[in-house]
Amino acid sequence: MNFYPTERIALFIDGANLYATAKSLGFDIDYKRLLTLFRGKGRLLRALYYTALAEDQEYSSIRPLIDWLDYNGYTMVTKPTKEFTDASGRRKIKGNMDIELTVDAMELSEHLDHVILFSGDGDFRTLVEALQHKGKRVSVVSTMNTQPPMVSDELRRQADQFIDLADMEAEVCRVAGEREAREHTHHSHRGSSNYNPADSDDFADV
Repeated sequence: MNFYPTERIALFIDGANLYATAKSLGFDIDYKRLLTLFRGKGRLLRALYYTALAEDQEYSSIRPLIDWLDYNGYTMVTKPTKEFTDASGRRKIKGNMDIELTVDAMELSEHLDHVILFSGDGDFRTLVEALQHKGKRVSVVSTMNTQPPMVSDELRRQADQFIDLADMEAEVCRVAGEREAREHTHHSHRGSSNYNPADSDDFADV
């Protein structure tokens, strides 16, 4: 990873996409270790985590993780999922946070030198290009080590730097037996009955 110690950096995390990427590589993210890693790379100003939540659930399996992140250095950006019926009569859940992430990245960019985007979604290619036009460096974190790759080819090519999550595993994976990881990060996106962030797609069947 190529970072400069004096540059102002921020993390923009597409929660559903990062979860799916880590799952495809066979490990869980320890978000405390992730934050520590990037605090050592430069002047970390913000770490923003984006996810949609099913508001009609009495309990969401993602809620403990959201609460922990909120109290441990992350800025949480959430919105309720939307339910609709498609043309075939199937109920679907929509939970896309692309617009929120894009707007925040553009607004905060004037205070940043380097944007780190945790997503493989090709829809973000235009955002990366716009940030580069503003003189910002952009790194994309995803993986090529799956079949098919989790990162779109156009997004990877547009980025100033591509960081494969697989190469970060030793530094950010959850280590069995660590108290913080056991108590907080094991409450992952799994098991949500209405919205499954493991889906890299915008929609989930119900």
